[in-house]
Amino acid sequence: MKNNVKILAIIMSLLVTGISSGADISLPHRSKYKDVPVIEINDVPAKLKTAWIIDVRSKYEFDTLHIKGAVNVPLGSINFSKGLKQLLNTNTRQIIFYCNGGTCKKSYKAVIKARKSGITNTSAYDAGIYHWANKYPNHSVLLGKYPMQANTFISNSVYKARLINAETFLGKRKNNAMVLDIRDYAQRDNPLFPFEEERAQLKNMKKIKRLVRTAKKSRKTLLVYDKVGKQVRWFQYFLEKEGIKDYYFMKGGSEGYFQETLGYENFKTPEKS
Repeated sequence: MKNNVKILAIIMSLLVTGISSGADISLPHRSKYKDVPVIEINDVPAKLKTAWIIDVRSKYEFDTLHIKGAVNVPLGSINFSKGLKQLLNTNTRQIIFYCNGGTCKKSYKAVIKARKSGITNTSAYDAGIYHWANKYPNHSVLLGKYPMQANTFISNSVYKARLINAETFLGKRKNNAMVLDIRDYAQRDNPLFPFEEERAQLKNMKKIKRLVRTAKKSRKTLLVYDKVGKQVRWFQYFLEKEGIKDYYFMKGGSEGYFQETLGYENFKTPEKS
């Protein structure tokens, strides 16, 4: 009996250690980018003052939530390599890239892109900002506020409760609703509802605020979609701050819509870096 108790105690100890060390974090792309050096979530805090922590997501995502002290150098920027070299000219340090984590590949791609520019002392913190904010709210900046309050972080369950598939989206569109396309202009190759929707890029927050407040005042359901269902996660913080209660996001964005309505084999946008 005593041996069974000891064994159970050891198992529980291992489970707790595994959870606290980030063993529950799913990192499906590590095998594909096995040549990219990675850094674990528990090892990043020790690097905050000795390395450049680079957020390679969009400015909008960075402004919503980022690691305290991180520098935003978007991967898609034409000045990506130049921006890194400018930082290294001021202080030669190791560079650690991060993105959203999970299914996001940008941190790996940033390492590869930096290498091609001759910048080799780099690694990827691939668990991303979601896990970071959950684990280290005191080292996170949310909507410009630091330290971030843990209870202000939108959980996966709360976010997923707002995701709806194309069929449901179409059904809600027919009722008292406003459809809002928040894709960048360069991404708008296939408008979903060209004569029935509003359009506003995330960098044009003045227009977005006007549209969102109009929907709220008119008591309309707000139906929002982006390109691939990533930006809406950050847009949700704005909607919650504005006190919007009746809103939903297209699961998978415009690509998810076409994949669901036309069939995955008939529509798939080529992967971009």
